[in-house]
Formats: sequence, C-alpha cells, structure tokens
Amino acid sequence: MAAKGNIFDIQSFSVHDGPGCRTTVFLTGCPLRCQWCANPESWIGGKHLMYAVNVCKWDKGCKVCESACPAHAITLTGDGPPILDRHQCATCTTFDCVSICPNNALKQCVKEYTSGQLLDILRRDFSNWGTNGGVTFSGGDPMGQHEFLLEVLRGCKQMQIHTAIETSAYFPTDVFLNVMQYIDFAFIDVKNMDTQAHKAGTGVGNEQILANIRALKASGWTGRLVLRQPTIGGYNDSVENARALIAFMKENDLWEINLLKFHRLGQTKWEQLGKEYAYAQGGDVTMEQLEALQSLYLDAGIACYVGNHTSF
Repeated sequence: MAAKGNIFDIQSFSVHDGPGCRTTVFLTGCPLRCQWCANPESWIGGKHLMYAVNVCKWDKGCKVCESACPAHAITLTGDGPPILDRHQCATCTTFDCVSICPNNALKQCVKEYTSGQLLDILRRDFSNWGTNGGVTFSGGDPMGQHEFLLEVLRGCKQMQIHTAIETSAYFPTDVFLNVMQYIDFAFIDVKNMDTQAHKAGTGVGNEQILANIRALKASGWTGRLVLRQPTIGGYNDSVENARALIAFMKENDLWEINLLKFHRLGQTKWEQLGKEYAYAQGGDVTMEQLEALQSLYLDAGIACYVGNHTSF
C-alpha cells in the first residue's frame, strides 16, 4: 500500500529552494518551535483550521459558519468577529465551516496525498524544470514524515529527479542518514551555536543538529550541503555567533552558508491560527549588518550568500 503524507502546499516554478527551477513540497510537522517561524501552520501534523478575520464578513451579518459547525465551536455575538473554540476545532474531521464560508475566511490548509499521487505531480512538472531543476522537500520539516518521504524519494530516484531538502536535522541520526542517502542537495539550518540560546529561540538545543551534520560529513555522503541561518536581530546576529559557526564549519569541511534576512511574512499566519507572534516588534537586521557578517565568512574562505543572492 502506498504511504500517505500530509502536505500544506505545493509550489511549482520555485527558484530559491535549490538549483534551477523546482517544485517545492511543504510537508507538515516540525520538531522545532521557532519564534519567528514563517510557516506556523506546519507545526501541526494533521488537518487544522486557519481563520482570516480581515476577509470575514461577520460585520455584514454573515453567520453561516456558526450554524454549520456540528461541534458548536464557533460563536458569534454580533459585537465582534467569530470566537473559535480551537480545542474543539483541533479534533474536527469534517470542517463544514470551511466548505460553507462564502468569503474564504476559514481555511483547512492540509491535504493528504499518497506517495503515488505526489509522484504523479512531480512527473507532470518534470518538463518545467530544465536541466538543473528538480524537487525540494520543505515544511515544517519533511523528515518528520520520513516513511512517506522515503517512499517518494525512492520514486524520484527511479525517475532520475534531482532531490533537495530543507531540514532542521533535529532527528535521530539513523533516520536522518537514511533520508539523506536519497538527497542530492540540502539546506540545514543552524539557528544559533549556543545551545541554550538555540533552545530559547526554537524550543530545542542544538546538540543533535550539530551531531547529525558531523555524522553526514563522516558518512561519505556525496551531495551538496549549504548551511543556512535565518538571521534575527538580537538573537543570532553577533560576531561571536558567526565566529563559532565558522569554526564548526571549518572543522567539518563545510564551505557554504546562506544568511537569510529576517522578515515578518508569516505574521498573519500566526494570527490566523490564534497564536501570538513574538516578533511583531524587533528582530530586524539591515543589509549592512548582513554584509558585515558575510565578510567574516568570506575572510575565512567560506562562500557566504546573503538572502536570495545565491549560487546554486
């Protein structure tokens, strides 16, 4: 029987998620809880509800969602937008409110695919990629659904599809290495070299991540690895953190890193999930700050790409 996986988005014609033109597949589930996460809808492994108050017409008298919900988890008083009992929503399987909402204010953002269905989509997109493209598995963290991912990756290899992954590497080493044997290109995030600071920002320490990167290099893996740092002002933008990461990279024969500029593009998603976004204020970095950090890496002989100015 074909494995099944939960996916919250599939984007064709992606050009920033690895070499060439690609199809990026976003799988749900993530072991980290990064306070700046741009895809918080990926944290939950299964289907769940998002609510966009800015397009809701509650102020025009629309109440269809309230009567459609079989669990009575939506309450409208007339004095404000709907109040959602998200504990009830978390156990919902039908999402009747989504199908009846005339304004698309309610969204169930996860769809289940079999490995065969996903491979059919990749086969369809194959001719769009050109000679350097392929598929990138992102998330969330795709390794959280490693059994499904492995089945898809084996199918990709049979079709000679170039494979890339974006991962935290925060998984048991045997799981991590088993997936990586089918990967041609990888982004691995190192959020902070201080494990306590890493835990404060992401909910977990960095020991497993760094150990897996070392294990990957020692395994004889022949793919291309680019480390990546979402650069957050006041969190990991210090010279000390950069020097620690440079030392780690040189110790492990790693020579490429991508410094990403902090943005708030995911803030509305936090709000639609009923979550408070910790970085509504603060965290900003300037291009001048990123370029100063870039110089440290370049002076150490490490290729450092800033933002989307990449060489993939």
